[in-house]
Amino acid sequence: MFGLRGIAAKLFGTTNDRKVAKYQARVAEINALEPSLTGLSDTELKDRTAQFRAEVAAGKSLDDVLVPAFATVREAARRSIGLRHFDVQLIGGM
Repeated sequence: MFGLRGIAAKLFGTTNDRKVAKYQARVAEINALEPSLTGLSDTELKDRTAQFRAEVAAGKSLDDVLVPAFATVREAARRSIGLRHFDVQLIGGM
């Protein structure tokens, strides 16, 4: 027999399932930004980092800049070392 916890997990998912689903939504947002970043020059890409720092210094939360910052880091890694972060690596970084 499942018990109450097992029934709740079947209906609503486990705590881990819910957390991963939240992160998957952010990964989808990061992936959606990818095409817009490939067209930027290296200088423009680097300037985005300074922009993120300024936004956080001005009071924006880290959660607010997480998606564009992760997308920028992924593109920078692709250009500099030729490797693109896997989605699960982005989740691990969150």
